[in-house]
Amino acid sequence: MPETIPADSVGLVTPKRIQFDEPLDLDCGRRLAGYELIYETYGTLNAARTNAVLICHALSGDHHAAGYHSMEERKAGWWESAIGPGKPIDTDRFFVVSLNNLGGCKGSTGPNTINPDTGRAWGPDFPIVTVRDWVKSHARLADALGIERFAAVIGGSLGGMQVLQWAIDYPERLRHAVVIAAAPNLSAQNIGFNEVVRQALRSDPGFHDGRYYEHQDAPAQGMKIARMLGHITYLSDDAMRKKFGRELREGKINFGFDVEFQVESYLRYQGESFVDRFDANTYLLMTKALDYFDPASDFGGDLSKAFAEVDAKFLVISFTSDWRFAPERSREIVRALLDADRAVCYAEIEAHQGHDAFLIPIPHYMDTLGTYLDRVAGEIDAGEAAA
Repeated sequence: MPETIPADSVGLVTPKRIQFDEPLDLDCGRRLAGYELIYETYGTLNAARTNAVLICHALSGDHHAAGYHSMEERKAGWWESAIGPGKPIDTDRFFVVSLNNLGGCKGSTGPNTINPDTGRAWGPDFPIVTVRDWVKSHARLADALGIERFAAVIGGSLGGMQVLQWAIDYPERLRHAVVIAAAPNLSAQNIGFNEVVRQALRSDPGFHDGRYYEHQDAPAQGMKIARMLGHITYLSDDAMRKKFGRELREGKINFGFDVEFQVESYLRYQGESFVDRFDANTYLLMTKALDYFDPASDFGGDLSKAFAEVDAKFLVISFTSDWRFAPERSREIVRALLDADRAVCYAEIEAHQGHDAFLIPIPHYMDTLGTYLDRVAGEIDAGEAAA
């Protein structure tokens, strides 16, 4: 953390927890009798409760999207570049809500929390959850916060899929939908990547059929491999070439299998750091939620029919070098919205960083997001003036 908190940061934030005792029926056919969500808020909810914005996180994200948890913490929230005073998601104008999804490992009810029926960690017994399940729990959180309608729901990657589901399932509860670096469903290639990740985790001797908590163990090697593979898919070839090229750590080939190239060192570091901050059972759940997401499947495969009752206006953003969720997948969303006669703006951002570009403060990207959200804030201001 910097010695002083930057003026454009939301500053020190404290996560909040909320317990829900109303049962939640899940798509898998099971029911959660009760559950807890952890979330953070930034900014101030206006008197009319019309300036709320929901942030939906991606696969390994969580509720800590902006600010710092303490003066000693060195790491800001994962979207610090976009959320804060004067930033695109301007906390001087918006009341921002960011939560950790069900099944997560950062405080919401999930595999690493206690199953009240057994008194031990849920582990592999935690039910598989879907994007639709998450959105249903988000809506209950909004109810608890007294938010009838979000000014905008925003998310990137898996978060963008949640935005699409929000617009379909609760059309009356959001005015704008901002979908960034997402897709209407996963390609076979992406499902394949996820299966490799799951096999790396499940075949690790430390996995213990998902009950590694009870063994004071963890599938560390599987997690490292999963993260290394995932990280390769998040970056573009151009980004990796610019960052590492074929640079050798010691300036020479050693004719062995230890780390020789800088890219190998980088990927091993990413894998090792991931073991300490994420949970394997949660990773399995998140990849399955990705695989299962396909809103068009309820409408005979016609995505435009899925959007027929959507009321929100859309901003869809893609990145030229993103091959995990390529621009043509975003254009599928745009075409379906237009076919359904819905309002949509589309921006394809020139960027070399690959899928990770949605987390990076690329000027054109930040300007596009900020300009759109200025309009959203302007609608709120006009509504208050009319009232």
